[in-house]
Amino acid sequence: MATISMARKHDLPHKKAKDVAEKIAKDLHKRFELRYEWEGDHIEFERPGVTGRMAISREKITLDVQLGWLLTPLKPAIEKEIAAQLDKLVGKA
Repeated sequence: MATISMARKHDLPHKKAKDVAEKIAKDLHKRFELRYEWEGDHIEFERPGVTGRMAISREKITLDVQLGWLLTPLKPAIEKEIAAQLDKLVGKA
């Protein structure tokens, strides 16, 4: 299994940071059929071969993703896309 972990600091109000996380989750659902569910200030998401969690705090958004062995070769492309989305929505780390 491959792991993707990243974090982005932000200075957004907490509600806005959660809105950003929701936007990312909706995009992942649309593009990759990832199911997601909010649990407090974090989102749990999954689909066959992928599980993960996005946590929202007052200072940063963190994302941890586990890729199954079939998706491991795609890790660099997936990581690049996730980083681009986070940078676009909250700024670079």
